[in-house]
Amino acid sequence: MVPLALVTALVMLVGWFPLSALWHQQSVIDQTAAQIAAIKKQDLTLEHQAKSVSSKEAATLLAREQYQLVFPGQSLIQVLPGDGSGHVSSSAGDPGRQPLVAPSSVSSLAANAAASARAGHHPSKGFLARFVRTLEFWR
Repeated sequence: MVPLALVTALVMLVGWFPLSALWHQQSVIDQTAAQIAAIKKQDLTLEHQAKSVSSKEAATLLAREQYQLVFPGQSLIQVLPGDGSGHVSSSAGDPGRQPLVAPSSVSSLAANAAASARAGHHPSKGFLARFVRTLEFWR
């Protein structure tokens, strides 16, 4: 009877022992431990950065370089890089890079703008012509 009880106990132990669950839990524990180690490494790096910026001079340098901040009463002047040749091309998308307009040519620019505005607007012949022009987008 004792050998039969031992065999039954052994079969029950092998059949119901959660070996795969224990294996999975151990892998999850290993992954979590690796994440904790990575976070501790990041924490040490951040502490080192905080110590390096904790001085007033370092904070001032950081504020000037990364955030373009200046002391009260100072002015910030930024010199933007050119194309290297010193020549400003008018094809650039930045309106600040376009050449200046001579004051004598301002009146001709205004006349050209007014003429182009008049050319784009055609006086209508009547209500029906205006109505058809309004609905032209349906074509």
